[in-house]
Amino acid sequence: MTTQADPIALLRSKSYLVLLFVAALLGIPVSAVAYGYLALVSYLQKELFTRLPHGLGFVSEPLWWPLPVLLVGGVLTGLAIQYLPGHGGPSPADGFKLHGAPTAAQLPGIILASLATLCFGLVLGPEMPLILIGGGLAVVAVRMTRRTVPDQAMAVIAGAGSFAAISTLLGSPIIGAFLLMEATGLGGPMLGLVLIPGLLAAGIGSLIFLGLDSLTGLGTFSLAIPGLPPFTRPNLAEFGWAVVIGIAAALVGSGLKWLARLVHSRADKRNMLVAPVSALVVAGLAIAYAEGSGKPTSDVLFSGESALGPLVTHAASYTAGAIVLLVACKCLAYAVSLGSFRGGPVFPSMFVGATGGIALSHLPGLPEVPGVAMGIGAMCAVMLTLPLTSVLLATLLLASDGLAVMPLVIVAVVVAYVASARIGPPPAQAAAPPASQPAQPSRPAKDGA
Repeated sequence: MTTQADPIALLRSKSYLVLLFVAALLGIPVSAVAYGYLALVSYLQKELFTRLPHGLGFVSEPLWWPLPVLLVGGVLTGLAIQYLPGHGGPSPADGFKLHGAPTAAQLPGIILASLATLCFGLVLGPEMPLILIGGGLAVVAVRMTRRTVPDQAMAVIAGAGSFAAISTLLGSPIIGAFLLMEATGLGGPMLGLVLIPGLLAAGIGSLIFLGLDSLTGLGTFSLAIPGLPPFTRPNLAEFGWAVVIGIAAALVGSGLKWLARLVHSRADKRNMLVAPVSALVVAGLAIAYAEGSGKPTSDVLFSGESALGPLVTHAASYTAGAIVLLVACKCLAYAVSLGSFRGGPVFPSMFVGATGGIALSHLPGLPEVPGVAMGIGAMCAVMLTLPLTSVLLATLLLASDGLAVMPLVIVAVVVAYVASARIGPPPAQAAAPPASQPAQPSRPAKDGA
């Protein structure tokens, strides 16, 4: 397929029907692998932070426990980045960006680096590794048939694999579709032709996730916040808070990006030193938070995906000081993890935004639910630079409250997005890699997953 062709003619062609069939077929094994990946991450996290301390005779996790565990994770991630093909995949230091599907030789490094990051408690999410794994597996499967496939058709197949891999991760296949669509910059009359195979694969992937949950009882690993209090409609004061939250998110997010790039520039030069040291810094921040607040270190560690719902639901059990301390420690741990490890920036940015919204809700004129929604949307807009996806993440996550808070979220996202663009460096300067960055074969132009 080419962009000069007639979209309607392509849609009616036999080759497009074949492409849809291939996308649907690949959605089954790719989503099953993605489910297994997420189940493995969840299992190993529990083994390392719950069952292992108990097995060693501790009644509960000792306060110092994150130090040795995260140090091992830092070393393992550093080894995968340093010595395996593909450098463990692209670094998330520059935010959420899509890259070409990795080769079969690069997939083991991507899987191992991300598992070492996620399982050992570093502050990144699984979405970027899953997108790479899904796209890579789809391309590898097609190439195993030894059939000649045009490059653009292969890019669509890789995209469908990525759609299937994150089909339920963000709570809905639609959010995942918008995430990939906005990140790739798809548009024009060819948008539907490229998007439909991905949506089909995502829909099948969702069914596979539900079926595997029914068989195993492990869950669907889908983001959700149950039991929120009802919110009726916004008022003028809350629109004022939308502007404040948008500006605050731009300032905080731009600072986090600057710190992440600084750490990444050091990690490129001395990866086997920076990765373990960064892991110890994250562990130290988690311990400092637990010591100062009396809350568990898990609030700071991990991506925040599983902790977001309980935090919002039980926000009343946190003092204002504990929430502020959590925001500070999570932000620093997030920035250090972005610069040193491999994973995705989506869930930590949502957690930071929600926590910031909860902190501000202690002030007059801002209820908790709109504070959380605006915080999530604004922080995601800055960290991901995907404003449409940021609005969807904040509103669809809040279920029945989502429509009521959507006008507030839109204002906060627009303010944050524009302000961060003015605060940050020019695009060419922001995108330029450090001079010492090694060439990564996993970073072709944005023609794939």
